[in-house]
Amino acid sequence: MTQSRTTATFAPPVMEARRWLEGVEFPDDRPLINVSQAAPVDPPPLALREAIASFAVTEESAHLYGPVLGNPALRCELARQIGSHYDAPVSSDQVAITSGCNQAFAAAVTAITDQDDEVIVPTPWYFNHKMWLDMAGVRTVDLPTDDALLPDPDAARALITDKTRAIVLVTPNNPGGVEYPAPLVRAFFDLAQEVGIRLIVDETYRDFDSRSGPPHDLFAQPDWDQTLIHLYSFSKAYRLTGHRVGAIATGTDLLSEIEKFLDTVAICPSQIGQHAALWGMQNLSQWLAGERDEILDRRAAIAELLPSLTDKGWRLLGLGAYFAYFEHPFDIPSDELAQRLVPEAGILLLPGTMFMPENDAAGKRQVRIAFANLDRAGLGQLFERLAALSF
Repeated sequence: MTQSRTTATFAPPVMEARRWLEGVEFPDDRPLINVSQAAPVDPPPLALREAIASFAVTEESAHLYGPVLGNPALRCELARQIGSHYDAPVSSDQVAITSGCNQAFAAAVTAITDQDDEVIVPTPWYFNHKMWLDMAGVRTVDLPTDDALLPDPDAARALITDKTRAIVLVTPNNPGGVEYPAPLVRAFFDLAQEVGIRLIVDETYRDFDSRSGPPHDLFAQPDWDQTLIHLYSFSKAYRLTGHRVGAIATGTDLLSEIEKFLDTVAICPSQIGQHAALWGMQNLSQWLAGERDEILDRRAAIAELLPSLTDKGWRLLGLGAYFAYFEHPFDIPSDELAQRLVPEAGILLLPGTMFMPENDAAGKRQVRIAFANLDRAGLGQLFERLAALSF
């Protein structure tokens, strides 16, 4: 019997990691520290929840189908805020709303690739990107990054073939946390534009970028929408993970193709989720600024705590947004280390093997810490436990 497309890829990493918790008991004086998933654990702020409840009760449209590419009011507001954030004009017909950012990626890849096409992805990669490419029958071409987890446009150029359809960048990066410098992002755009392929830029964590001003100038480039496919998520900014609201910004011609995928898979994004995203964008800018400040403070706390691990042989590879990405000092592979950390240290994190090709030995030395849900006290406990390890 032939295998299906889904058998071409691996099991969902976060779900796999959760299974490591089965049967393990954590004493009261050493509760589990879960740094495995980059998602808010708190609900949206009360004012947003009240707006959601009111919409669900008073608006019949909350329970009906809507436009496949998203509601006009949300598309207009997102286009306006993209224009403000990147200091460049963007029109609402260049924006579409999706059922989460993962769906945005899947829709974009489906619209620009065919069986056996190729997409270049820097490693370590975001595993759901790799999973979708596998299931779409698209070959993932690995682009190793340097010691600072930054990809090289010249190295990418050497990998381009007549089958290449896109290059994927995630900034701030998942899993590495690294914020790609604006000139680097522009160099990848120029390369993609020159050779006639797409540049997919996933900025799910853009609201927690430590820099002020536009993080890049891609939206200001002539005909940007013929090269750039920009992805965004409302999940992290407004704690809307369960409502599944994401977005794509690109050319109207490509959005017409993407519409076919979206209509077939989900018909339309959630009406309640879209209302929540719009209300958040219009009313929670000050609250979101506070959330960003808190994440940046937690990032600063990691930098302050870092010597306690580097003294033990750990090496920080990347830090930013929600993530700290480390090279560990032990003579065991990271997938074994991660599983042993659950019962032996009360820590759940993800090994680098989940973000790297099987044949890349670097993944066996790396781990990802999703630190956004830990305050300074929690980070202190995490670093104490890690520093005390000996394998």
